Amino acid sequence: MRLKRCAKRSCSRDKCVSYAGINYYNGALKSISIVIPAYNEEQRLPSTLEAVFEYLGRSAWRNAEVLVVDDGSTDATPDVVRQFSRSHPGLRLLENPGNRGKGYAVRHGMLEAAGDWILFTDADLSAPIEELDKLSAACREQGARVAIGSRALDRSLIAVRQSWFRENAGKLFNLLVRLLAGLPFRDTQCGFKLFERQSAHEIFRRQRLERFGFDVEILFIARHLRIPAVEVPVRWSHAAGTKVNMLRDSCTMFLDLLRIRWNQLRGFYR
Repeated sequence: MRLKRCAKRSCSRDKCVSYAGINYYNGALKSISIVIPAYNEEQRLPSTLEAVFEYLGRSAWRNAEVLVVDDGSTDATPDVVRQFSRSHPGLRLLENPGNRGKGYAVRHGMLEAAGDWILFTDADLSAPIEELDKLSAACREQGARVAIGSRALDRSLIAVRQSWFRENAGKLFNLLVRLLAGLPFRDTQCGFKLFERQSAHEIFRRQRLERFGFDVEILFIARHLRIPAVEVPVRWSHAAGTKVNMLRDSCTMFLDLLRIRWNQLRGFYR
């Protein structure tokens, strides 16, 4: 069922979750929206949605909704979501006007979401959905309004690595991010990020990039607006079938770093 926006405050019983022998405080959870951008994901979505709803069924979140944003798929992705929603009323399908890019799809979902907290995650669940508990705990413990999953803070949590080329290209890109965008994060590109709703709206309504460079842009905007963000190590496994073309998209993402600085100079992030 779709969440209704409400000012009423309530909380559930305190709860602890444990991963890798470490306890994470996980009490007083409110409502969560989970946004999944999808382009030609008919094969992976069924297992992903099963995992997400199984997690929500045993989690401490008071209310939940799942939004799949179809980015102009040419396969049966929308039909898969519609079929699944018949037995899961907390699922909604949003459809983009054609293939606009991951950044556009994420922004669409984030601005439509009704939860007190909003997570966006990749359709392949490279980071298991249970890692949401770590992000939400980090926000409460550190007073952050944004938490980003990171593959760089603890590499022992990576079960299946990317190729040598992809992994080192990612390291080089994040070095450029720190130099050109001035961001302190070790991994800006992990598709597993949590936002408090008001902060999400402040950030995403200013977003201008529509493809893979958007991750850096939204973190740049958060820093520009002085919205506190924390980087959290998460479990992660590389999944085959990535939509990123390293040669083509690496050039585009470098240009996006320059566009972010240009957008800042033009006052678009005020």
